[in-house]
Amino acid sequence: MKAVFIVFNQANTERIEYMFDKLNVRGYTWWSDVNGRGSVDGEPRMGTHTWPEMNSAALAVVNDDQVDEILEVIRRIDEINKEVGIRAFVWDVLKSV
Repeated sequence: MKAVFIVFNQANTERIEYMFDKLNVRGYTWWSDVNGRGSVDGEPRMGTHTWPEMNSAALAVVNDDQVDEILEVIRRIDEINKEVGIRAFVWDVLKSV
């Protein structure tokens, strides 16, 4: 199993929800109003007067064979508008209860 952590501008919310439905990702945790800044050239998302936009984040634990398809969809979403911002990170899940 793998954990896929996705951080995205809230403008991409519907795309992420749609992706989860289409790829049959049933279980996930969602955080709204996540502050942050991209590591290369992303602008801050702080929910302030200066930086009003916000991010959200989602964490899904999926089977290994689902990861590549999820990452491909994330890549395609990012290609639509790189300035909006979306990133995904994958971790091994060693155990679960």
